[in-house]
Amino acid sequence: MRRAVCPGSFDPIHNGHLEVIARAAGLFDEVVVAVSTNYAKKYRFSLEERMDMARETLASLQGIIVEPMGDGLLAEYCRHRGISAIVKGLRSSSDFDYELPMATMNRQLSGVETVFLPAEAHYLHLSSTLIKEISVLGGDVSDFVPRSVLRRILAGESGSGAAT
Repeated sequence: MRRAVCPGSFDPIHNGHLEVIARAAGLFDEVVVAVSTNYAKKYRFSLEERMDMARETLASLQGIIVEPMGDGLLAEYCRHRGISAIVKGLRSSSDFDYELPMATMNRQLSGVETVFLPAEAHYLHLSSTLIKEISVLGGDVSDFVPRSVLRRILAGESGSGAAT
């Protein structure tokens, strides 16, 4: 079985994330969406809320598992779960410049390969940070996020911190 992981904080998960995950599901038998926590970040939604949003929006796709990544290195997470590939979406050359050293290190640490998927043109501008900023300032993010995420944003659900 070919297993891959799509890691991210997904705060919130948006249509660009969904597009990359759906494409990964077409390439691998199983895709684990590993929801991570970076303790240096302030989150709008709690880990549980982020996992719930991912589960709700990905429920129609076959072969998708959503789980918390937990603490530790992504390379070790992959090794312990028998995952052979990390899938990362790229929006720009700066994403590539940021991701390439991590991909090389992950391969050296555990043998896991990284697969880069270029984002669709109409998602190149999307980021969770921008979506949070727009929504906090009263802007309309309905074109950028799934309905279940939009409902949570509009309801003002807040997990462990303010939008950053």
